[in-house]
Amino acid sequence: MIFTISQLAKDFNVTTRTIRYYEELHLLHPLRSASGRRMYSKGDVTRLKLIIRGKRFGFTLEEIREMIHLFDQDRSGRKQLERTIEYGNMRIEEVTRFIQELENLKSEMEGLRDEFIKKLNESGEI
Repeated sequence: MIFTISQLAKDFNVTTRTIRYYEELHLLHPLRSASGRRMYSKGDVTRLKLIIRGKRFGFTLEEIREMIHLFDQDRSGRKQLERTIEYGNMRIEEVTRFIQELENLKSEMEGLRDEFIKKLNESGEI
């Protein structure tokens, strides 16, 4: 089955410019019709799914490109899975640190709020 750039943009809720950019980065490899129109294959759709998912999980386009190219080099998928796990573990560590920072910020804000409420209560304002 062949897909147009407009179909992909609509299906994945991205702009056609985004898809062309991924093509410039050699993440997608559409065929061209005689008139030069891009024709995306099922494989391109699969790659675009991986790119979108990777971006959602915070992977860089360079990391995504590496993971995709690893599959091209090793069709068993083992190298790709190993690298994806490696990048995934790094991303999980980043997210864990960020959550901890947010929890610390929340705790600090709650402490200040409680301190301010206490001051208002002591002054008779509440």
